[in-house]
Amino acid sequence: MIIRSVKHSFRYVIIAFFLFVAQNQVSAQYITDKDTTIILISDPNVQLECTQALNDLYNFKFPAAEYQFQYLRAKYKWHPLPYFLMGLIEWWKIMPNTKDTSHDEKFLAYMDSTIEVGEELYDDYPQYRVEASFFLAAAYGFKGRLYSDEERKNWRKAASAGKDALDYLEEGKTKENLSPELLFGDALYNYFSVWVPENYPALKPVLWFFRKGDKALGLKQLKEVSYNAFYTRTEAMVWLMRILNSYENDQPQAFQISKYLHEQYPDNPYFHRYYARMLYSMGRFTEAEPECRNIIARIDSAQVGYEATSGRYASFFLGQIYEARRKPEEAKGFYLRCLKYAEEIEATETGYYLYSLIALGEIAEQQGDKKEAKRYFELVKKKADRKDEAFKDAKRRLKGLEKGD
Repeated sequence: MIIRSVKHSFRYVIIAFFLFVAQNQVSAQYITDKDTTIILISDPNVQLECTQALNDLYNFKFPAAEYQFQYLRAKYKWHPLPYFLMGLIEWWKIMPNTKDTSHDEKFLAYMDSTIEVGEELYDDYPQYRVEASFFLAAAYGFKGRLYSDEERKNWRKAASAGKDALDYLEEGKTKENLSPELLFGDALYNYFSVWVPENYPALKPVLWFFRKGDKALGLKQLKEVSYNAFYTRTEAMVWLMRILNSYENDQPQAFQISKYLHEQYPDNPYFHRYYARMLYSMGRFTEAEPECRNIIARIDSAQVGYEATSGRYASFFLGQIYEARRKPEEAKGFYLRCLKYAEEIEATETGYYLYSLIALGEIAEQQGDKKEAKRYFELVKKKADRKDEAFKDAKRRLKGLEKGD
């Protein structure tokens, strides 16, 4: 039930799928004459300069990453790459808790700089239009993703950004060879152009204007990018992990990716909590317990990126673990902590909050405190939608309490 609520929040990103595909589809085009078309993105010297900075970015060592990207901006101020990478820093500041809009302005400013510099490259140097188009579409696509986020829902701006991204889709359309680096967008397009109409039939008419996709090919391409790309490798792994876990019912493979990402970037809170969630959902409680405790310890020590969203996950999982071990007092403490974290981020209508309340009510009932149990179940009815399973569960439990009086 909890995992389903997480999947539901992910759907908002998928609904905005064509905005993201617009970001990437043009980037999947590759001209065979690399010397005159791919001027930085495939340059091994630039990649060498970026290696540690990208590691720092995904490991939430933002000042170190920013220092190197600022160096790149000074060296390549005529190119959109450094501005886009600076924007990615702000994007990953948003990722742990998308309810936090404090980084939006700076993120959008870097994407706008990417667009401004990219347009100059596109207009003034026709031979470089493929690479310029990649960054232009990427910047517009990321703006669209932000505007279409569940917490922002600025559909007008999202649609406008999507349209601007689409304008760059024609570049390199006839080119035949795809590099692993630039295959990312084609992979997402192939997968989601089939997935979207399967799950949202109302969007089928929109797809009449797009080429036919292939889910199996999309997954294969995502794996290739995950193995062989440089700039897009980690982003591809994140999408592959989420797709395998949420849509392909392949938890074992998704788990392996989550484990790798956490081990590779141990200070990334998003990867950390995803790994903990995979351990929990697979019933590997012995391994999940120390990871969840570590997440909470990092929140308590104010480590960068570790905040109430991750705490809500970790504390709920710990409550479940201790309840399964028949340690109600320990479980109760973590469920209460889950409520606190959820209230901090105003997430009191989510499954983690509602099922923590139900668990607390159940513990109170088992301990003979029917008044306290009733209070928790009434809170569920107050917070949950009437169609929600948690609402129905609380209603049933309240009836049971009344019969017992």
